[in-house]
Amino acid sequence: MQAHSKSRVFGLDLMRAIAIVLVVFSHVSWIVPNAQGIIPDMMGIAGVLGVEIFFVLSGFLIGRIIYKLYLSDDFSFKSISYFWVRRWFRTLPTYYLALILNIGIAIYLGYSLPDNLWTYVVFLQNFATEMPSFFVESWSLSIEEFAYIIGPLLLYGTLFIKTKWSKSKQFLIITLLIIMMFTITKWFYSINDDIKSMRYWNSHLKAVVIYRIDAIYYGVFGAYISMVKPKFWKHSKYIGIILGALLLFVLNLIVPLQYIFIETHPVFWNLWYLPLNSVAVLLVLPILSELKKAHKLISRPITFISVISYAIYVFHYSIILQLMKNKWASDNLPKMDILIYIITYLCLIIVISYLVYRFFEKPMTNLRDSSKIRHYFK
Repeated sequence: MQAHSKSRVFGLDLMRAIAIVLVVFSHVSWIVPNAQGIIPDMMGIAGVLGVEIFFVLSGFLIGRIIYKLYLSDDFSFKSISYFWVRRWFRTLPTYYLALILNIGIAIYLGYSLPDNLWTYVVFLQNFATEMPSFFVESWSLSIEEFAYIIGPLLLYGTLFIKTKWSKSKQFLIITLLIIMMFTITKWFYSINDDIKSMRYWNSHLKAVVIYRIDAIYYGVFGAYISMVKPKFWKHSKYIGIILGALLLFVLNLIVPLQYIFIETHPVFWNLWYLPLNSVAVLLVLPILSELKKAHKLISRPITFISVISYAIYVFHYSIILQLMKNKWASDNLPKMDILIYIITYLCLIIVISYLVYRFFEKPMTNLRDSSKIRHYFK
């Protein structure tokens, strides 16, 4: 396992590890669904924040790749296709494995499969409608897949437009255009949809592709700034971490503690809450992207969690926790048994996710570097 490669950036691994811990932490609430108090209330918000971190971080990393590709002399539809194929070797095999297992589990447990099951194959399950209750984690994967199709296609379209703008400036314009476009879709949602509850918002806006692609492109914007204005990027790291941390604190602690929820503040939640979280995560990126290393006692576990985070994400909830809940009900367990349940759950997540990564995800990802793939796209 190449978890400790010299090419890895510890600060970005730390972001990814924090993100997946927040997501898992939020789903632990299903183990004790009747719990009340500030901690259970915070758990739901933790999951939202965790995915927003994933979105911005993904946009930052992939954005750097796309920017370099776009500025290269051989930028073409073929080079875009090679970018897609390399990404799909990384994401699709594990996704389809999880999808097959979710179908098998639903049949085994006697649950009905969604009528639009085919949409999961092409990531259309939540494109413009609410996210179904089947394989619910997949909502964010659909958003990422479409984000990295739309952006490169728009950049490719600039090849056919005569302009005095440099390629770098065109990249920035396309990035900002995408952010603006998918902010406007949220505005349309806000003025046309009948708000019912946070649960409704969660499935009808937060998890729907046409309202969320901007989240990825805040990270792409960060990638652009880091490459075009590297001195500014480095010099802004301290003010960035202060402002970003403050904004995250206000959005995800002060706001819920002040009972600012969608029933009373729909415009804030529909239009501003998610983009402001994206901005906050973007603001902490400069300092974390410059944090190259850490002591081995810290970096090794963080990097390990980061490396297996994708497997954790797609397996921890609908597969692992759903089977545990079916075989070992947790709703009315004593406190000590709940603790044992949670520890068992976390251990299973780590073991299963590592095995999936080591023996499936990584070998499938490595196929993208095969000579046949490289030769085809030359």
